[in-house]
Amino acid sequence: MRVEITARNIRELLRKIDENLNEDVTEVYINLRPTKEVIVRILDNAPNVKVIGCPPSLYPKVSKKVLRALEQMGIKVIPVEKGRGRPRKYSYKTLMMIEELLKKGKTPREISRDLGIPIRTLYYLLKKREVSEIEG
Repeated sequence: MRVEITARNIRELLRKIDENLNEDVTEVYINLRPTKEVIVRILDNAPNVKVIGCPPSLYPKVSKKVLRALEQMGIKVIPVEKGRGRPRKYSYKTLMMIEELLKKGKTPREISRDLGIPIRTLYYLLKKREVSEIEG
C-alpha cells in the first residue's frame, strides 16, 4: 500500500506519520526532507516500508549516512516528481462533449446550461481552443 503524507512543518509531519502509517504500508511519500528523526518514525510505524519518496529538490539534502543505512536494510529513498500547479477542472472528455454539442448547432448558453459549466468559463475554453488551433 502507498501513502502520501504532506505537512507544513516537521511536527505536523511526525503527527501525520503516527496517524497514517501501519504494517501494510510499503511505500511512503513525504513532502519534507527525510531527516533521521522522520525516517525513524516512518520505520517505527511502517516496518514493511521499502520505498520512501521525497521531492527532487530535497533529495540531495538527505544525509549520505542515512541513505547507506537504509540501503543496507533494503529501503530506497527516491526523488519523486509531483505535478505542479492547479489541476484541470474540466477533463478532456468534457472538452470533447463541448465540441460535439457545438457541431450539433447548440449555442454556448445551451451548452453551459446542459453541462453545468459557467458561461464565462465556456467562452474562456472556446477562446483557448481557437488559440491552440491557430498555433497548431
